[in-house]
Amino acid sequence: MPSLAELTDALDGIVHEETQRRDDGIDLTVAEVYEVDTPGRVDFGGGELAEAELAPYDRTWRHEDDEYQWWHLDAGQYLIEYNERLSVDERVVLQVRDELRARGASHPTLHVNELSRVPLSVSGGGLRLKENARVSTLLADG
Repeated sequence: MPSLAELTDALDGIVHEETQRRDDGIDLTVAEVYEVDTPGRVDFGGGELAEAELAPYDRTWRHEDDEYQWWHLDAGQYLIEYNERLSVDERVVLQVRDELRARGASHPTLHVNELSRVPLSVSGGGLRLKENARVSTLLADG
């Protein structure tokens, strides 16, 4: 697992390093939320594999003088895309932030060497999620 310095160097697109950098890793921020519009396909041999068609989920202004918009997510499944990009040789752990989980949303813990879209589950009460919110953490070697 890379050190915190190596992990920071391997990331592009960090929104605000001082805020995102932690003792044990780097927080990742949400750039876009998607819904699946039409289903993809997964088969045994891969000959019929097809991507799902995605649609960006609508955002709304909370206050007219805000700098960033909000997603008003109902209960369900979404895909999130990060502002940050990662490219490392060895895999690192990507986990949901406690702040997101405590508000009824979660995503799986993954071992990654690059960042792709991640499934986000939102519980029955829904979630208000602001652009650039810190939602996940990449863990560094302590």
